Amino acid sequence: MNRRKFLGLMGAAGVSATLGKKAEAAGNVSFDGYPGSKGVLFDATRCIGCRKCEVGCNEINGLPAPEKPFDDLTVLDTERRTENEAYTVVNKYETGKGSVFRKIQCMHCLEPACASACFVSAFRKQPSGAVSYDESVCVGCRYCMVACPFEVPTYSYNDPITPKVIKCHLCEPHIQSGKVEVPGCVGKCPKEALVYGERSELIRIARRRIEAHPERYVDHIYGEREMGGTSWLYLSGVPFGELGMREDLGTHSGPELTSGALSVVPMVPALWPLLLAGVYGMTKRQHKIADNEKADAVAEAIATTQAEADTKLKAAMQRAQSDKEATVKREVEKARQEAIREAEEAARAAAEGDDNADNGEKEEEGA
Repeated sequence: MNRRKFLGLMGAAGVSATLGKKAEAAGNVSFDGYPGSKGVLFDATRCIGCRKCEVGCNEINGLPAPEKPFDDLTVLDTERRTENEAYTVVNKYETGKGSVFRKIQCMHCLEPACASACFVSAFRKQPSGAVSYDESVCVGCRYCMVACPFEVPTYSYNDPITPKVIKCHLCEPHIQSGKVEVPGCVGKCPKEALVYGERSELIRIARRRIEAHPERYVDHIYGEREMGGTSWLYLSGVPFGELGMREDLGTHSGPELTSGALSVVPMVPALWPLLLAGVYGMTKRQHKIADNEKADAVAEAIATTQAEADTKLKAAMQRAQSDKEATVKREVEKARQEAIREAEEAARAAAEGDDNADNGEKEEEGA
């Protein structure tokens, strides 16, 4: 299959899918969260940047040790983001009130854009409050990474056969199994900057803190309404923008905002086999072309080498023939010169013999 045929088939299939079913990737129905769902309140005015929360996350999830140990706080000098081996990180920000720290992880949105974008439903908002991820159904399209307004999910390529998306799971598996009662990060915080509980109660706690210390806090609970609400809530003594948090997200949920852009997502399952077949076909054709080009290159190299060898052989034979002729000529000339020399010596010897004979006869006559 060539590229033109593939794109033609994709276009035809896309039109059919569009006409056959209206997109339903993202609804516009408001959802205020499951009753009794859990979340975490982060109070930036209490965080001291000790990274103990990172330790708790690392330990409970059995993650590899970081390149720099957790007690090395110089890492706070560089802004970081979550990654495959760090579901949560703490960053330091210089503000008008000095250094302020912020913990970063999956926000566990009430209406997660990642779940809306995932056409195989690998992401689900659980009644517990966590946004779970099922790698067994993930096809690695990474729409979730594009859809997340907080840029949290990362993609692991450690296993080339089964790569997967990585993000915080709010320790839901560990809590459900009874391993812990609160997320690992919360359990390690020495300053109670993290509070785990029902989201509705966390909002009440946050409001009471603001009311009790209005001089300490910005009068806003980040996450209560942002992107339709999140299970992680933030309190701060400085504007949230100074902590690197987006203040332009509004109160609409992710699916509601991205409904237009993601309206094509339902077509993906229908087009997926065709897409894979097309990719396979084009890849096979590319391999065939590459094989033919390789065979032509090999044949050309052989012909060139053969021609060069023939030329060299012919030149060598010509040189050998020239050498042979020169040798023969030289030997003939040598033999001819030798024959002349021998003839001259014989003639000279004969002449000397005649002279001796004449002298003998004269001596006999005189006697």
